[in-house]
Amino acid sequence: MSIFLFLFILLILILVHEWGHFITAKKTGMRVDQFAIGFPPKLFGVKKGETEYTFNALPIGGFVKIWGENYEEIDGLKKDKKTDHSRAFYARPKWAQAVVLVAGVFMNVVFAWFLFSVTNLIGSPTQISETEATSNSKLYISNTLPDSPASKIPAGSIVVSVYGNGKKIDNPLPSQFISFITEMAPDPVTIKYSYNGKEEMSTLQPVNNILKNDPERYAIGASVLLSDLKSYPLGIAIADGFNQTINGLSLITKGLFGLFGDMLKKQADLSQVAGPVGIVGMVGDASSQGLSFLLTFTAMISLNLAVINLLPFPALDGGRLLFVFIEAITRRTIPFKVVAGLNLVGFLLLMLLMLVITYNDILKLFT
Repeated sequence: MSIFLFLFILLILILVHEWGHFITAKKTGMRVDQFAIGFPPKLFGVKKGETEYTFNALPIGGFVKIWGENYEEIDGLKKDKKTDHSRAFYARPKWAQAVVLVAGVFMNVVFAWFLFSVTNLIGSPTQISETEATSNSKLYISNTLPDSPASKIPAGSIVVSVYGNGKKIDNPLPSQFISFITEMAPDPVTIKYSYNGKEEMSTLQPVNNILKNDPERYAIGASVLLSDLKSYPLGIAIADGFNQTINGLSLITKGLFGLFGDMLKKQADLSQVAGPVGIVGMVGDASSQGLSFLLTFTAMISLNLAVINLLPFPALDGGRLLFVFIEAITRRTIPFKVVAGLNLVGFLLLMLLMLVITYNDILKLFT
């Protein structure tokens, strides 16, 4: 189920991206020959005006074919003096080419803003204080210390109940949870928790010398937080959604450039980067925790696609945008062989990186 949900999310995000290219190409006077859902082979298509809308067999994305966009077409088109090429991509002003190339990234950012805003409207998980607790509030295991008794409980688990020595507390508050463990120590406590929609139980033995600020106190090494769904009026939801979008872009950009910096220093830890296999698991985790989590997760993937696509790297929108800037400055078309070679190298490097990340994702499944 997680795989199908991941493919559906990926399809939506790529279609949003490609629609940005499509609509701006139309608005700037370019001829769009094809808008495709999925990748060939083609299953069926409908031609409306000059554009063919196709549905293809591989449902892993989509693409827009703009006349005169590919460098291998340009030389042949320029030799054809009989045809009006004014609507070809290469013949349009450089500002129009840049707008079309940036539009996909822009739409991914706008879509993330929309998803964040919707999440704020329907209610997003928010950390609250005990005085704000309601019957719908949930206690989460937010983090666990390595090699601590609680390390066997996944972060993000919801505490259903805690009991020991004949005592039990259902849906405990943070203070009740901590006090119960302290009172039961050094006897073991059993925690019933929910993770990925499944309830599990774990019996833990509290230990001391685990808290640096209070080494004498018995603990299990878990941090907890109280959360509840909070919804906001439309105006506030949109404004907060915008702030979440900007903050998300900032965090992703810093993280990505930090990763590249570590790669140059040969210190990059790619095990912390998730590829398609890892994201499938994350989609399952997010969906099990409710619609708000899933929408927020989808918004973050959309922002990741936006930032990555804007990198000035061959085979990405940012790389194509860089070529347009160079041509605008030099007033000369970059030779097809140069562009093709750079795009091939860029594509191969991206595939190599993806293979390494996917390999790490698969290793995580068995550790």
